[in-house]
Amino acid sequence: MSNLIIYLFLFIIGSAIGSFLNVVIYRVPLGKSIISPPSSCPNCGKRIKPYHNIPILGWFILKGKCFYCKEPISKRYPIIEFLSGILAVIIYYKLQTIDIFYIIDFAIFATLLALSVIDLDYKAVPDSLNLLALTLAFFSSPHIIENIKNALLMIGIVSLIRFYISYILKKEALGEGDIIVAGTMGALIGLKLSLIALFIASFIAIFPSLYIRFKHKDFELPFVPFLALATFIVWYFDSFFNIVWRNIYG
Repeated sequence: MSNLIIYLFLFIIGSAIGSFLNVVIYRVPLGKSIISPPSSCPNCGKRIKPYHNIPILGWFILKGKCFYCKEPISKRYPIIEFLSGILAVIIYYKLQTIDIFYIIDFAIFATLLALSVIDLDYKAVPDSLNLLALTLAFFSSPHIIENIKNALLMIGIVSLIRFYISYILKKEALGEGDIIVAGTMGALIGLKLSLIALFIASFIAIFPSLYIRFKHKDFELPFVPFLALATFIVWYFDSFFNIVWRNIYG
């Protein structure tokens, strides 16, 4: 099987999982079951036909509107399906194999994608998904004990940072959800790379933070999306960042 066929296959599977992620993103924060009832329009309640639910294409076939009531369907749905498909392809491109660790890595980043969107919506993330990502990260390599140790170290480091920043700002800084994500980072990419990812996430978040502070007078920025993005960047380019770490610290 050529690589092109593999990439296409993985993109289709990934986008289908992205369709499920859309259900998770919508239902989990509301405390609804992700299994039943079947997908339906939130506006009119009509069940969505299977051929209307085709990942990415379904949205364009319906012209971005419910087939029944013509209520607009958010562009987020095909975007998340597309991103999930791309994730499946990129992860394979790096690992060059489809094994249990490929499945675990994809599941971790897919869960982080869902957590990122939920955090943007609610400025909070459900523990169920957050702990799922953390648990999966424990098994992201054969070195399970080492992964757990790195997770605990990152949780401790970010908790300490949280205490200091909260004291300085005189208000709560970083949420418990961010701390659990830090544990996922530690288990997945190790302590050194996690610290680099934490720095990158903080740097990327500076500009959006300033924007919402001065434009919208909002002082609370969802941080999980930045942690997730930085973790993926460092995970993918781990060889480069390991060299950077050695050049800085020896």
